[in-house]
Amino acid sequence: MVAKRVSAPQLAAMLRDAITRLNRRVRQTRPVGDLTVTQLSALTTLQLAGAMTPRELADTERVRPPTMTKIVARLEERGLVQRTPHPTDGRQVILSVTPAGQEVHGHIERARKEWLANRLAQLSVDDRETLRRAAELLRWVAEA
Repeated sequence: MVAKRVSAPQLAAMLRDAITRLNRRVRQTRPVGDLTVTQLSALTTLQLAGAMTPRELADTERVRPPTMTKIVARLEERGLVQRTPHPTDGRQVILSVTPAGQEVHGHIERARKEWLANRLAQLSVDDRETLRRAAELLRWVAEA
C-alpha cells in the first residue's frame, strides 16, 4: 500500500477532527447517572486542578458565573463538592471535591479507560504501535 501524502493544513484538519471525535466519545462514556456532561466537566476540573473559587471554575470551564452557580449547586446537593470559606477574602468561598466526588470521578475515569482499552484491543499489534507512536508525536506537538 502506498502512503497518501497530505499537506500540513490537511493533516491538521484530519487530526483536529479525529481528536475531537475521540474526545467527545470518551467524554460520553460514563456510567448511567444523573450527572450531566457539564457537571462532570466541572467535577473533573476541580479534581485535577484542585480547589478554586466559583469564578475561577467558571472561567476555566468557559461558562458564565450564574451558570456555574447552578452547576455547583447540583454537585453540592449530591455531596460531590463542598464550599469552604476563602482564607483571605470573606466574600468568597473555595470549592473542592469531597471524598464522594473523588469516588464518582474515579469510577467514571475507570469506565472511560476501560472503554478505550477495549476499542484499542480490537486493533492489530501494528495499528496499536502506530497509535503509540502517534501519541508520542501528539504529546510533542502539544508541548511545543
